[in-house]
Amino acid sequence: MYSPTHLPIVAIVGRPNVGKSTLFNRYAGRRQVLVEDQPGITRDRIAAEIEVEGRQVLIVDTAGLDGEADPGLYSAVQDQAWAAVSEADAVLFVVDGQSGLIPEDESLARTLRQTSKPVLLAVNKVDNPNQQGRLAEFYSLGFDSIRGVSAEHATGAWDALEYLVEQIPETPKQKQPEGQGIKIAIVGRPNVGKSSLVNRLVGSDRVVVSDVPGTTRDSVDTAIEHEGERFTLIDTAGLRRPGRRNRTVERGSALMTVRALERADVALIAIDAGEGFSAQDAAIANLARERGCATAILANKWDLVEIEGSDVSKRVLDDLARGMRFMADAPIFRVSAKTGAGLVKVLPRLKGLAAATQRRISTAELNRWLRDCVDRHQPAMAQMGPRKRLLKFFYATQVAVSPPTFVLFCTEPESVTTAYKRFLENRLRETFDFEGTPIRIHLRPRSKGEAAAHDEGDSAERSRPNRRTRPDSRREAKSEPATKGASKKPAVRSGTRAKAHPSAKPNPKTRTGPKTRAGAKTRAGAKTSAGAKTRTGPKTRTGTKTKAGPKARANPKTKSNPKRNPKPRAKPAAKRRPTKGQQKNRR
Repeated sequence: MYSPTHLPIVAIVGRPNVGKSTLFNRYAGRRQVLVEDQPGITRDRIAAEIEVEGRQVLIVDTAGLDGEADPGLYSAVQDQAWAAVSEADAVLFVVDGQSGLIPEDESLARTLRQTSKPVLLAVNKVDNPNQQGRLAEFYSLGFDSIRGVSAEHATGAWDALEYLVEQIPETPKQKQPEGQGIKIAIVGRPNVGKSSLVNRLVGSDRVVVSDVPGTTRDSVDTAIEHEGERFTLIDTAGLRRPGRRNRTVERGSALMTVRALERADVALIAIDAGEGFSAQDAAIANLARERGCATAILANKWDLVEIEGSDVSKRVLDDLARGMRFMADAPIFRVSAKTGAGLVKVLPRLKGLAAATQRRISTAELNRWLRDCVDRHQPAMAQMGPRKRLLKFFYATQVAVSPPTFVLFCTEPESVTTAYKRFLENRLRETFDFEGTPIRIHLRPRSKGEAAAHDEGDSAERSRPNRRTRPDSRREAKSEPATKGASKKPAVRSGTRAKAHPSAKPNPKTRTGPKTRAGAKTRAGAKTSAGAKTRTGPKTRTGTKTKAGPKARANPKTKSNPKRNPKPRAKPAAKRRPTKGQQKNRR
């Protein structure tokens, strides 16, 4: 086992309700201990590691010391406080400057003067320099070092601690284990044996144990070492249903438990096997899953179940499996904090659970897993208004650990059902061995580039021509020129002027114009509407050059084929000028 005794320990002691916990929170830098305006709130030893003048120091908060404590719970609390004094290297003795010197302070001072450890007397609630006169009466306690401090406003608090740490002799530096190791929070209902489990795992009476429900109020951290691996056990207060938390202290304790779950790697859900499974146990387990902790079940007091026979044991296990069916992957340990049975294999198994929360899966493996899942079980089609659309998954990637978080890209994320998400989560846990580990799956739509490419593919698929819209190749072949060797000309847009090629031969199938003299210059035909047969110029002798004429007016008697070209008819051009031969005939 491991305990951080290599660090110098400073114990904060005093009678109840003098401000010890407020001063501890000031040194720790956060509200680690419950603080209320009533005595007896703190019961356990609460420790925090801080740095003072370049030295790592362990400060310990204790319960109020009372020489006339009743036997039972309060006697166990006093034992913990005096145990902190005996293990400390220095003592910070806190008194109340407002109430003045009282007989309880004098009794504690006589006990502390008998120790050989450095002791500093801190007179608390000295909020301004005008109240320094309150320190005078405390010199009668016989301490050489007295400081006026204010835990509420931090006045003089750090000066007093630095002076006390300087009185602790330096020790040879030892190899320090890095970090807190694997943090394990033990949570459950009140009086199910959480503190007894911690003491059994630590091997000593580290926390107060009592039959009174609600004994533990703060979250107590204890560092241990097992088989070369460091663990930090976090004992927490019992959680009751929110409607039954009728005290401010109990509500504060519940908040401390939730904070312990947020910083823990693994959560151990302690259940009283003798009483059986309850709905509050399921609520606590669900709370641990929501906070991202790997989860295991500790069925404590199993020795009482075994006495009643195998039938009772089977019934308890069946009830437990039925109640925890929403996290059936969590392992179950049958243990006994009183006898220590079954606790040997708990810590090695928890090491594997903590490693699963830090596991990363490559994108290639996730994509293969995703294709396999979709092939095994196709998702339901997405409802897009009156019609349905096929739901497609593109790829998956892991974005975080502790807990493992995955992002899946698909077409319609809001259309993926809860049952299919649960199917993907279970397949992830089975394939990559995420036992007892919560998994977060986020669904996102595809990017704009992927969406545009997919939409273009869909539109091309829809616009593919069918038999009715496919053009007739035989009709197109008839409209092409039949002259052999003629070059293929580009299509001329309707309404534009086209010049005749000098080497082109006239089409014998087209209607020719009036005959002219050999060698006369002629002009090409005018613009016509698309699809109509055009009239060519006059016939010329072979080898003579022809000159293209001005725009010719389209023949209004020609009809266009609307099936071949549905475009509107072009506007008729200007009237064609008569030739010289036509002018002579008119004369």
